[in-house]
Amino acid sequence: IQSYVHPKSQHIRPICRCYQKLGRRRPRWTMHVRIQQRNGRKTLTTVQGLSSEYDLKKIVRACKKEFACNGTVVEHPEYGEVLQLQGDQRENICQWLTKSGLVKPEQLKVHG
Repeated sequence: IQSYVHPKSQHIRPICRCYQKLGRRRPRWTMHVRIQQRNGRKTLTTVQGLSSEYDLKKIVRACKKEFACNGTVVEHPEYGEVLQLQGDQRENICQWLTKSGLVKPEQLKVHG
């Protein structure tokens, strides 16, 4: 099972539910990272296209700690489950996802 260890803690948190079934291969999908303007200077970063094999709530929990922002998982009728993070976290989320090994850089598509 693939795990993520937060640098400030010694706890190992499994992120992928069925990583062993994949045979250590990464599936081919494209992940879209977008920014949405709210009111005034407030923005939302949305991450769409993560595989359903990953536990998105645990990913959001780790991102909230790492980036010091709030976040949630929203069910979108067209795109499925979408991660929402407060603020402009496009660079942070891309670096974190590639550093943790969840996606390859060529699988990321940043909009906005």
